[in-house]
Amino acid sequence: MKIRPLGDNVLVKQVKADEVTSFGLVLPEKDEKKAEAEVVSVGPGKLLKNGERGAMEIKIGDKVLLKNWGGEKVEIGKEEFKIVSQEDILAVLE
Repeated sequence: MKIRPLGDNVLVKQVKADEVTSFGLVLPEKDEKKAEAEVVSVGPGKLLKNGERGAMEIKIGDKVLLKNWGGEKVEIGKEEFKIVSQEDILAVLE
């Protein structure tokens, strides 16, 4: 199944947060998510009052920082994704 976001929505896959002990040991089992995500799919842009589409500032494959509270969680197969508005994306990581 494929998902094609509408308007200025973006499908992202969040990066899981790894817990690091004081000794530097990484414990990856923790189920918390970081505000960091990778863009999987991008909508065509917001429909403006004049009938044109607003340009999207991000593209597939971009690594981005999200607002913690934004978006809608969706599950495709056994993978978890989030659909967010372009406005909920704070920055592109370069």
